[in-house]
Amino acid sequence: MSDTSESTGDAGAAEDGGEGDSAAAVDSAAVAVDADAVRHVADLARVRLDDDEVDAFTDQFAEILEYFEALDEVPETERDEELVNVMRPDEVRDGLSQEEALSNAAETEDGFFVGPKVS
Repeated sequence: MSDTSESTGDAGAAEDGGEGDSAAAVDSAAVAVDADAVRHVADLARVRLDDDEVDAFTDQFAEILEYFEALDEVPETERDEELVNVMRPDEVRDGLSQEEALSNAAETEDGFFVGPKVS
């Protein structure tokens, strides 16, 4: 996707122009997704889109990228404790014999459960 290099250049120019970071982030997301990028993704997914759908997806992809940029603003948390496994250890116990396992089965054949046929 050659759009990425163009959008990076545009975003850098917007930041150098003195605009705020949030405006640059919105502009970069809007520029990063254009109709050609949407058509490319649709081709990869083997989906046919008409022009109205391409326009709709262009807007939706830009909004999704804005959400990802909002995640960059979430502060990282520090872990005080190391994670530990709270599950009990497995214990080997005697299981059922074949006769005991099949004793309540509605139908058996040659020592196996018989279930409904699947077509």
